[in-house]
Amino acid sequence: MAENRGYIQRYAMLFGAYLGVFWIVGAAFFPLGLSNPLLFLLFIAFVVGGPFVGYYYASTYRKQVCGGYMSFSHAWLFTMLMYIFAALLAAAAHYIYFRFIDGGYIINTYTALINDFFSNPATSGMAPYKEQMEQALEQLSRLTPIDITMQIFSNNIFWGMLLAIPTALFAMKKNHGTNQTQS
Repeated sequence: MAENRGYIQRYAMLFGAYLGVFWIVGAAFFPLGLSNPLLFLLFIAFVVGGPFVGYYYASTYRKQVCGGYMSFSHAWLFTMLMYIFAALLAAAAHYIYFRFIDGGYIINTYTALINDFFSNPATSGMAPYKEQMEQALEQLSRLTPIDITMQIFSNNIFWGMLLAIPTALFAMKKNHGTNQTQS
């Protein structure tokens, strides 16, 4: 039986939407985690758990649509598309956050953390590093919400393309039971 590739885009969009919602929920813990270490740990758990969720959806696709078998190229294409669709959905949420909700909260929190760190007498010899960090934050504060969103989106696409390789390697399953001879 040949692989069924007819539904690849449909299911990549569906599971990509689910994965995108997972990413959005995880991203919500980042600004909250800047003031609460437990919530930041939850953000890290969502980041680390993302590839496992991607594998789960790829294996579900293999079982439900492909009859339990899927080649590496099919699995790689599916997972890459799934990560791209998830990144698109997450980009919409990131734009909404940075355009309407953030209001400079993340930059201001980082500035306060840097000032607190360097106000300690033990870090007095690190003044040049403080200036560099302040300059970097100043550059970041000049970015528009669309600039930040596009940076995060391109980052998600890059890492999604890389993660698609190991995800596809684990999700693929060759059909060794059929004899494929041609007449």
